[in-house]
Amino acid sequence: MRRIYLSLTEGTRIAFQSISTNKIRAILTTLCITIGIVSVTSMNTITDGIDRSFEDSMSALGRNVVYIEKWPWGLGGGEYKWWEYRNRPEMKLDYVEEIQSRSQYADHVAAGASRNRPVRFEDNFVESAEVVGATPNYLQSTALELEQGRFFSQDEDIRGAKVVVLGAEVVNSLFDGVSPLGKEVRIQGQKFNVIGTFEKRGEFLGLNNVDNMAAIPMGSYENIFGLRWGLQLSVRFPDETTLEEGQYEIEGIMRQIRQLDPLEENDFAINKPELFEAEFQNMTSTIYLVGIFLTGLALFVGGIGVMNIMFVSVKERTKEIGIRKAVGAKSWEILSQFLIEAIVICLIGGVIGIVLSIGATQLINQFFVAYMSWTTVLNAVLLCSAVGVIFGFIPSYKAAKADPIESLRYE
Repeated sequence: MRRIYLSLTEGTRIAFQSISTNKIRAILTTLCITIGIVSVTSMNTITDGIDRSFEDSMSALGRNVVYIEKWPWGLGGGEYKWWEYRNRPEMKLDYVEEIQSRSQYADHVAAGASRNRPVRFEDNFVESAEVVGATPNYLQSTALELEQGRFFSQDEDIRGAKVVVLGAEVVNSLFDGVSPLGKEVRIQGQKFNVIGTFEKRGEFLGLNNVDNMAAIPMGSYENIFGLRWGLQLSVRFPDETTLEEGQYEIEGIMRQIRQLDPLEENDFAINKPELFEAEFQNMTSTIYLVGIFLTGLALFVGGIGVMNIMFVSVKERTKEIGIRKAVGAKSWEILSQFLIEAIVICLIGGVIGIVLSIGATQLINQFFVAYMSWTTVLNAVLLCSAVGVIFGFIPSYKAAKADPIESLRYE
């Protein structure tokens, strides 16, 4: 056991000595691995960022929520028959109480409608915020979270109180680090008192950008904009199992409310967030395939570079191999010495690649989404070691099997 330990430590020392002796060669070799690791980690950070952003978007929409609207979401392929959908009757605010009273499965039923309008505070303004009119239980039915303050009450909704809850982007644009609570903003020329703010969620795939939202009571919204079109109902269920049964119940209730005959088609749409998951899977599958190809190619090229340099290293140190064998070194000790050297070269390139990937992640985040986790870093280190073992084995095995007499004669 002691001999194994001494052989490994000695092999590591010789590996570093060899690398420091041939600095230029080592730098060029590690450069290949660095490029490969940057490719691997960058692709992982993009896919991890996509996954996290998608989960955030799904949680903002609510996994246990269905949305009842005039228009179906244009997902899932097939022809989008807009000319048929446009003739459907609009949703009505009265449907909220009717669905809530008739449904045995629904936890919360809420309504929302929106317009894009400027929101102003003193000299600052947001050019196109999503002004959302909502019922008081809108927060529960859509799984949104408050960062500070409160949501508006039933009484404020009934009397059309001029109160508003702002998203993170709107707060940053208007108040620049100052607490917005108690301040007055202008929407459509009218003053609204800020009573709360939403948690920052970010936007992905164009889903529910809560950060750019300004939520006001439905009563206020109706007084300003009216409810002639664009009303959306959201129905939240206790869990996904209940959702499976509840969505059919909701469809039946809506058909009763609309007084549709059994043979008539629905004149409304029940939209589910899970429709986005199919779109998401299609998109990520393509990214994963491209990523696997590019990273595999980069690491293969890097591995070939390591193998080539190791063959050169073995050739240059043929006499050293002969001397070590002559004084009693075992074949496995020679093998481990060169294998450690290959792994060390790959690990140096990997560490440099990880450091560069941190900067690349920050850069990617300016234009898309990326997230570097400790799992990605660990995988990169393991991948470097694997490349060193795989591509360094053949040169190391050649060195281990070298004839000591022929090696000593080598000039």
